[in-house]
Amino acid sequence: MAEPLLEVRSLRKRFGGLTATDDVSLRLHEGELLAIIGPNGAGKTTLIAQLQGELRPDSGAILLSGAEITHLSPPERAHRGVARSFQITSIFPDFTALENVAMAVQAHAGHSFRFFRPAASEPELVEPAAAALARVGLAQRAAVPAQALAHGEKRQLELAMALAAKPKVMLLDEPMAGMGRLESERMVALLDSLKRDVSILLIEHDMDAVFALADRIAVLVYGRIIATGSADQIRRDPAVREAYLGEGHG
Repeated sequence: MAEPLLEVRSLRKRFGGLTATDDVSLRLHEGELLAIIGPNGAGKTTLIAQLQGELRPDSGAILLSGAEITHLSPPERAHRGVARSFQITSIFPDFTALENVAMAVQAHAGHSFRFFRPAASEPELVEPAAAALARVGLAQRAAVPAQALAHGEKRQLELAMALAAKPKVMLLDEPMAGMGRLESERMVALLDSLKRDVSILLIEHDMDAVFALADRIAVLVYGRIIATGSADQIRRDPAVREAYLGEGHG
């Protein structure tokens, strides 16, 4: 099998007496969507924060394309190709959708925001920003202020901002949160198309979305991976049903 694009080896993180991630090992391959599921408190957010670089693990290693990135900062990881959607928590509400994505392009290039408004007309920023908006289905909403976008459109905008960094891997933390059925269906279709271009590690509570999207699913319970496999394998796994799916989570 080909070398994994992202590899996690025996990752551990403790907070006092609580072990948030306990010997977690994962592999994400090129063109794959790997979903991480588990009950509340399982350690999913702690795991994704370690992958992004926001938290340093106590032990273990994280590799990207075979090179260790365990001790790199979030900006350094971003430049290597790891993007976390929704890590840019501030969609600037008074800026248009295009201006928000242009700012993400500008940030990835390492430029100052001091002269952002004039810079928003520069082709080297606008062209990739417009392409990212088109990729997520917001081309017709480019001139709309972010505050006027619907909830699902704001999530699409955040994806466009993450795509502006041209990542190899996208870490998505509950992109369907707060969405209605139609918005969730649109997001599922979008993510299904995106995984052809960028590998995705997805944390999501919407089991319908997970089973529709995931090439593989890993189940995290009390900081440990108890099973990894296809959607059918996870559905049939007795330990998974007892620890998670059987508890009424779908």
